[in-house]
Amino acid sequence: MYKKIAVAIIHGMGNQKEDFAKKTIDKINKKFTKRLEQLVEDPASQLIIQPVLWATVFKDREESLIKKLFLDTKMNFQGLRKFLIIYLGDAIAYQPVETARQNYERVHEKIGEDLNTLSKKAGDNAPLCVISHSLGSVIASNYFYDLQFKRNHVNCVVNELSPLEKVDTLTLFYTMGTTLPIWSLRYHNFNRPINIPSKMLPYYYPGLKGEWINFYNKNDIFGFPLKPVDEHYSTVVNEDREVNVGNLLTCWNPLCHVSYFTDRLVIEQIVDGLVRTWRHINHK
Repeated sequence: MYKKIAVAIIHGMGNQKEDFAKKTIDKINKKFTKRLEQLVEDPASQLIIQPVLWATVFKDREESLIKKLFLDTKMNFQGLRKFLIIYLGDAIAYQPVETARQNYERVHEKIGEDLNTLSKKAGDNAPLCVISHSLGSVIASNYFYDLQFKRNHVNCVVNELSPLEKVDTLTLFYTMGTTLPIWSLRYHNFNRPINIPSKMLPYYYPGLKGEWINFYNKNDIFGFPLKPVDEHYSTVVNEDREVNVGNLLTCWNPLCHVSYFTDRLVIEQIVDGLVRTWRHINHK
């Protein structure tokens, strides 16, 4: 029996539908199948993919605030105001605060629940790949950081016996249109990046190489390269890859920010990592 790979897809800012990752999953499965169809029957079954829909944590309060502030009033630019509350609101609402059980913890609990689902389906020791977009990459980075450096103070892990849920098997990390450099301004020193791959990975898969690839479009005002942020990030991030995501109407302007999830070159890079990982753990 072949060992499977667990894949978590974490969305960025804004209200998202439950099927936000459907096209991404379809494209990954299709390309992964094409690469391995000569080696294994039904290659797509070797990937257990779990979308992480964390926007539900904020949705009700954001919609309530929108109604209270201007939908029942005569304020101008209501569409723009709604955009501001939903998108900027996500970033503000996610900020950690001193009191317990606030949004920061609630979002991380949602990730913990979905990693628990992944662990049950793919196996406790399955290599973990995380694909994240925009604010989702900040959330993923914070989640990994808390587990890697603040382990005794984290309560988001459902099953403490699962290496996957503790991100000990974290192997691949793909960030797209990341706002992480902006978040670095919160800290006087932003020089302690997460470990990609996890330092625990060799205990489960000796010789398996992980990678952190950061995709950005130079016209995306929310997306940035990561290596220039700090010399430590320059070492940990394998590559800042510039990509021309979007179509003829969006690739040249900030609207390209929403196009990473279905871009052909982005998907191909992710599949390259998944295929390499699968072949290593299954000795193929």
